[in-house]
Amino acid sequence: MTKYDVLIIGSGLGGLECAYILAKEGYSVCVLEKNRQLGGNLQIFVRDKVIFDTGVHYIGGLDEGQNLHQFFTYFELMDKLKLRRMDPDGFDRVTFDDDPKEYRHAMGYERFYETLLKDFPHEKEGLRRYCQALQRICDDSPVYRVQSVVAEELSMQHMDIGAKPFIEDCVKDHTLRNVLAGTNPLYVGYPDRTPLYVHALVTNTYIESSWKCVDGGAQIARHLAKNIKAQGADIFRYSEVSRIIIGDKGVEGVETTDGRRIEAKYVISNIHPSQTLDLVEKERVRKAYRKRIKGLENSLSVFSLHLVFKPNTFEYLNHNYYHYKEKDVWSCTYYQEEKWPENYVIFVPANSKSEVYADSMNVMAYMRFEEVMPWMDTHNTIPRRVSDRGKTYEEFKEEKAQLLFAELEKKFPGIRSKVKAYYTTSPLSYRDYIGTSDGSMYGIIKDYNQPLRSFISPRTKVPNLYLTGQNLNMHGMLGVTVSAFITCSRFCGLKYLIDKVKERN
Repeated sequence: MTKYDVLIIGSGLGGLECAYILAKEGYSVCVLEKNRQLGGNLQIFVRDKVIFDTGVHYIGGLDEGQNLHQFFTYFELMDKLKLRRMDPDGFDRVTFDDDPKEYRHAMGYERFYETLLKDFPHEKEGLRRYCQALQRICDDSPVYRVQSVVAEELSMQHMDIGAKPFIEDCVKDHTLRNVLAGTNPLYVGYPDRTPLYVHALVTNTYIESSWKCVDGGAQIARHLAKNIKAQGADIFRYSEVSRIIIGDKGVEGVETTDGRRIEAKYVISNIHPSQTLDLVEKERVRKAYRKRIKGLENSLSVFSLHLVFKPNTFEYLNHNYYHYKEKDVWSCTYYQEEKWPENYVIFVPANSKSEVYADSMNVMAYMRFEEVMPWMDTHNTIPRRVSDRGKTYEEFKEEKAQLLFAELEKKFPGIRSKVKAYYTTSPLSYRDYIGTSDGSMYGIIKDYNQPLRSFISPRTKVPNLYLTGQNLNMHGMLGVTVSAFITCSRFCGLKYLIDKVKERN
C-alpha cells in the first residue's frame, strides 16, 4: 500500500503548483488526475491539426520583475515557455455595435492612461483616479505583489466596494465607463455583485504586460509536471478519486474509482470545494459547513465557437476583442436567451507556423448551464465515460454557432469563406473536462454585498484536508498561483515561501 505525506486531487495549475512547492520543501507528494491530460484550464485540444486552448488564452504580468514572472521563475518555467508579447498599444479592444471605434487597453499605466485620454480628453482626472486606485488595491495585496508578509488577505476596505459603482464614481462618460469595464468576461462581471478588488487584480495584471502562449497553454502544465517529477513527486493520470478516507484523527488517504487505496497524512483538493465535500462521508463534516459551501453560487459558463481557417486567409490578430451589442457591458451576465449573444469575446491563438496569418480563432459568449440541462445526464470524459448527447444537442449547438457566425460577419465581412472547419463547446464540455459541476468558468462568485460569505479558507473543517485553486482567493493564472502559496503556507509559512520566491529571482 502506497503512502505519501501529501496527496493532491486534481492537476489543475493550483494542484501542480502545490505539488512543486511541497516536493521542493521535502514532502513526499502524489498528484491524482482523472483525465488523460494534465492542467485543468491549461488543457488543449486539437482539430484539423490546429491547437485550441480550453481556458488560458493570454497571460499577464510576465515582464521581468513582474509578479507572475517572479512566481514562474521560482517554478523553473520562464526559460522554457514559448511566448509572444501582445500589441502594447492595444492588447485588448472593446467595441460596440453602434460605434465603429475600437477602444484600446494599452500596456503600462501611462500608455493605458494616455491612450484612453485621446478618446476621452474630458475625463483626465477620473482616468487618473481610476489608474491610481487599481495600483493601490494591488499594493494592498502583498502576496500579489510578491512581498514578504505575515498577513495574506486583502484589506477589508476593498472587499465591500463594488466594481461598477466605483467606476461610475470615477468617470462620468457613459462610453468610458463601459470601456473600462469592457473586459469583465475575464471575471464574469455582475453589476450588483462583483467587488472592486476582483476587477482591479485581474485588470492590473494585463495592463502591466500581456502575452500569448505560442502553440497553447498546455506547455505550462507539461513543464511544471516535469519539474515536479524532478523533485521526486509522483503524478498519476486516469486516477479519479471516489472517496476521501477520514479516520478518527482526520484524513488518512483516498480511494480511486478503480479500487486503489492511497494513504497520505494530508490531502489537498484542487477541485471545487462543493465537489470535494461530496467525496467525504456526510457524518464527517459539520452540517453548517457543508450547507455553507453547497450554498455558494458559481459564475456563468460559456458557449465557444472554434474556427479553423484555410491557410493564409485570415491575418493574425495580436490583440483580443470584447464586443457588445449595446453600451451596457454589465447587463450581459443576465442575458435574455432570445437576444443571445448579447456579447462575445474573440481570442486568436499564437502559432509557431506564422506571425502573419492565424490558423484558428476562439469565440466565446456567456451561457447559463440551464440552457444545456436537457442533456446534463450525458458525460464525455474519455476514456471512461463517453455519451452520445443526441441529435437535439447537435442541433442546439449548430443554432448557437450560426448566431455567432452572424455576429462575426458584421465585424469581419466574409469570414465564413475563410473557415475550413468549425467546432463548438458548451457548458457541458467545460463541466466534463474542467471539472466544475455546472461548467462555471471561474467557480464561486465573489459578492461585495457579502464579502466574507464567499471567502473560503484553505483549511477545511476536516483535519488535514485542505483546498486550493480558483475558488479560494482569486481565479486566473496569477490568482490560482497566489492561492497555491497560501495553501502551502499552512505547511511552510507564507513569509518563508515568499522569501524563497524572491531568493530564486
